[in-house]
Amino acid sequence: MSEEARGGVGEAPAGEESRAGEGQAEGLRDEALKAALTGTWELVSYQVELKETGEFIDAMGDSPRGRVIFTPDNWVAFNLEGTGRQPAATESDRAALMKRLVAYIGRYRIEGNQWITSVETAWAPEWVGSEQRRTVTTDGEYANVLTPWRHMPNWGDGKLSRSIIRFRRAR
Repeated sequence: MSEEARGGVGEAPAGEESRAGEGQAEGLRDEALKAALTGTWELVSYQVELKETGEFIDAMGDSPRGRVIFTPDNWVAFNLEGTGRQPAATESDRAALMKRLVAYIGRYRIEGNQWITSVETAWAPEWVGSEQRRTVTTDGEYANVLTPWRHMPNWGDGKLSRSIIRFRRAR
C-alpha cells in the first residue's frame, strides 16, 4: 500500500522518525545546556595535564581569578588570570604575564555536551579565527570544563596539554 493510501502523506519513511526524534532531543539538550551556561561564572581552579607524561601542572597557580560570561545571544567572553599577577616593571615581566593569562571573545554554539567558540579576538593572535571546543558538565552552581588536547601558546613548552577548569556561578 502506498504512503498516500495509508494516509501517510508527509510522514517520514520508516526509521526517519526516530532520527528526527533524536535530532529534536539533541536540540532540546543543546538548549538545556545553553540555558545552564547563560550568565556569569567565576574561576575556581585551572589545572593543566601534559599528555606525554600525565603530569599535572598548576599553570594558573593556587588562587587564579577570572570570569567567563555567556550571553543569551550566543556571545562568550573569557578573562582568566593566574595567581599573583603584578604590574610589569620590565619587558621581560610583561612577557611573563602573558603566560598566566587566557582571554578571548567570540560567538558560541552548543553541540551535545560541548560549546564551540568562533574566536573573534584573543590574547594570543593565533587563536583569532579559530574554533575552540570545550566539553562541559554543570550541576547548577558549578561548571566543569575539559579542553581537547592541544598546544597552548603559554605553557607546556610546545607539548600537548589539556586544561581541566572549574567555575562557580558568580553571585
